[in-house]
Amino acid sequence: MRYVAERVGSLAAVTSPPYDVVVRPDGLRALETADPYNIVRLILPQADTPADRHRQAAETLRRWQADGILAPDPEPALYVYEQRDGHMLQRGIIGALRLSPREEGVVLPHEEVMPHVVEDRTALMRATDANLEPLLLAYRSDGSVTGAAAVLERAVQGRPLLSTPTEDGFSHHLWRVTDPADLAQIAADLRHRQALIADGHHRWATYLRLREERTGPGPWDFGLVLLVDTARYPLRVRAIHRLLHQLSPAEALAALGAPDAHRTPPGPPGSGSAAFRVRPVDGPLPQALATLAKAADEPGAGNAFLLAGHGGFLLLDRPDPELLARTIPTDRPEAWRTLDATVLHSVLLERIWKVPDTPSHIGYIHDAAAAVEQAERHGGTAVLMHPVREGVVHDLARQGIPMPHKSTSFGPKPASGLVLRSLALG
Repeated sequence: MRYVAERVGSLAAVTSPPYDVVVRPDGLRALETADPYNIVRLILPQADTPADRHRQAAETLRRWQADGILAPDPEPALYVYEQRDGHMLQRGIIGALRLSPREEGVVLPHEEVMPHVVEDRTALMRATDANLEPLLLAYRSDGSVTGAAAVLERAVQGRPLLSTPTEDGFSHHLWRVTDPADLAQIAADLRHRQALIADGHHRWATYLRLREERTGPGPWDFGLVLLVDTARYPLRVRAIHRLLHQLSPAEALAALGAPDAHRTPPGPPGSGSAAFRVRPVDGPLPQALATLAKAADEPGAGNAFLLAGHGGFLLLDRPDPELLARTIPTDRPEAWRTLDATVLHSVLLERIWKVPDTPSHIGYIHDAAAAVEQAERHGGTAVLMHPVREGVVHDLARQGIPMPHKSTSFGPKPASGLVLRSLALG
């Protein structure tokens, strides 16, 4: 299904970032007011209870279909999807990926999931009978313009099915592929490849759960995905930051033994006061993030984090090795044990700050400026992260070792609202 362009104000006004990238409440409110038919009303419905939210999304979807706001394409297709900004070009294929058991080990997750999010996404998808957003999957070819790549190159020579800009500076273009020879060429190329889940672990877990609920073959045996060949179109890897709603910067520093934040805290190893070196760093935010990047890349420096929310920035680095050895689980590879997300959750959040990993205590925000702004506004603490190297992600995924949830943000992510998949229509 796609929006009927003539029935909405503009395609740009009805699109949205993926549900977990929307910064709430400000970003959500801006999208809701951009157009009465913005896709955010389906992917992030607003009501008092989860059941009411899911029911509302289902009713909204049915109403939009009945009113001709959303309509099915006349024939089954794959879609060539392109995103461009001033510095980047990304192309991939949107389609329905089979979820049969024989595909296990072909699609590689790399992050753990949060059960409450999977439960919510499952209930929403079950209520709406639809895949509302494509996952982002990354595979790697030899880089030649053959197979699926050749079909993409031919498709983009024609007139796009739709084109629209979005506020993030990207332009989006979509082409429909229906020729049986082209579809067979894509299928033959992709059949033996392996893909990494770049974005959408919770939706992937939702796909699998909903498939398992059915006993016979049907549309639930497939899930909507965007497949990108990173040999030709490399993805960016960015960090996902944490917003600690109920921990003030003063409380965070006190637990670290640095109430004045202007000295390296004394104390015996592992006492909390010597868990990390704490230093104020200069702003503004881009300069502070550059300092974080330098600290994270410094040989032997260990893990590094940037705290914000008190009108300035603090760098936490050089964690106490003895504390790490006592605190972090030993049943995982060294690459997992030294991840920033592992150290943050196992040492800082669980051991030192004692912050539960629940939505009321921790928010996951992709944009650093938004995380800092919300921390400043509401008295919380933003923990800004440095991106994980892409090679580490792939190595752990191939070993079947999931990283802590929300460890990475691959992008650019597909805009939500350009292609939906109705399971009720088959």
